Amino acid sequence: MARSNLELQIARSPLLRYGLAPLSVSVALGGSLLLGRFHFRNVADPLFLFAIAIAVWYAGIGPAIVAVVLSGLADTLFFIEPLYTLYVTRDDLPHFVIFVLFASLLTGFAAVRRRVERDLVQARDHLQIEVAERTQQASLLNLTHDPIFVRDMGDVVTYWNRGAQELYGWTDKEAIGRHSQELLQTIFSTPLEDIRAELLRTNRWEGELKKTKADGTQVVVASRWSLRQDDQGRAVAILETNNDITERKRREQDIQNLNQELAKRSMELESINRELEAFAYSVSHDLRAPVRHMAGYAEMLQKKASSVVDEKSNHYMAMILDSAKRMGNLIDDLLAFSRIGRAETQKTLLNLAQLVKEALTEVQQDTEGRNIAWKIGALPEFYGDRSMLRLVMVNLISNAIKFTRTRPQAEIEIGCANGNADDLVVFVRDNGVGFDMKYVHKLFGVFQRLHQSHEFEGTGIGLATVQRIMHRHGGKVWAEGLVDGGATFYFSGPKPQGDLWRS
Repeated sequence: MARSNLELQIARSPLLRYGLAPLSVSVALGGSLLLGRFHFRNVADPLFLFAIAIAVWYAGIGPAIVAVVLSGLADTLFFIEPLYTLYVTRDDLPHFVIFVLFASLLTGFAAVRRRVERDLVQARDHLQIEVAERTQQASLLNLTHDPIFVRDMGDVVTYWNRGAQELYGWTDKEAIGRHSQELLQTIFSTPLEDIRAELLRTNRWEGELKKTKADGTQVVVASRWSLRQDDQGRAVAILETNNDITERKRREQDIQNLNQELAKRSMELESINRELEAFAYSVSHDLRAPVRHMAGYAEMLQKKASSVVDEKSNHYMAMILDSAKRMGNLIDDLLAFSRIGRAETQKTLLNLAQLVKEALTEVQQDTEGRNIAWKIGALPEFYGDRSMLRLVMVNLISNAIKFTRTRPQAEIEIGCANGNADDLVVFVRDNGVGFDMKYVHKLFGVFQRLHQSHEFEGTGIGLATVQRIMHRHGGKVWAEGLVDGGATFYFSGPKPQGDLWRS
């Protein structure tokens, strides 16, 4: 039990502690003398022993020794013949020795009992404090929705919080005392012996586990184990915290399945594309010879028979020859388009301004007799395949020249536009016939045309070729236009290292 206020005051003051000895002996002496007047015999020794017991109980061993000495003196002076002297006869010596020994035993016994009681009180106080702390910790752990439970080193559950009950379905009364591995039917991704070895070595372990709930359903949890040790460093308990990641693992598995399906379909598409490209190359290659024969013989027939047939027949021969030539151009463009899909890109750092000059030289025959105002701005260095990018510039510039044919004053601008931090953007702008933006998605399709062939010649493959080349370079191509208001074609690609620009 807790100490009284009197005990605390006596323990804190040395004067009170040692003053209690003479006080208790004096009271015992007075009581003995008073009782002796009423003819009570042999009461002195019990009263003195009681005084010694009070001294040792409340003041400790030091004051108790003082009480023993004072009790012995008082007993000798007032109760052993001759009275009022400290002289002890030989007959009275055994009585005196027995009294001192008994008093000493009483003092020792009381001191030991007092010390044991004090230790028990301290242990109880410490236990109460620890219980209060553990109760508070348990209350705090119950506030969280994370499943937390504690088990001893034999895997028997000793604590089960509300979060564990919500996830697994067992109450604390049902879970505590059960073997955790049997209760939850835990499936480990690594051997349990290896997990325990790591836990004992590092005092913690983390990993993914499969556990079974009370209703029989399985959950996947991210589990964290922490080892608790006593003051001697011995492992005594394991605290385990679980987070339910079942839904996340399901989504990850779905994504993995989708990726596998996507990879499978990509391989199938690549195989189909290769087959289509091979087919297109084979067909166009095999068609070149018959078309050339048609064009050649039609031209020979026109030369020999033009003077002997009527005008209508000459018109028929001209139509045959023109169609054969257009078919030849279409086959040539289709072959070029299929080669781009198979050709390896040889990327280097290119001077784009030089490529524009070469492209202008190549299309020079299409500009003869035309009034074209050229505006060529500063162009950056570009990282890519020289022959492919040269074909891009030729196709875009040819496109601008063709669709400005109806303008008395054609205007064509080539320059660099603002892109994001990682891309270069180049444009070719003209003031030609333009196009309707609602059909912009058709511009870069194979054989797609927004104008009639009798208005503007072409096979419908040039812009598709530009798009394929830019995709091979990790870039893209797009267009903006307005009916009878001109058009602008853009292409972009990654900036070269160092972000070099050259005017």
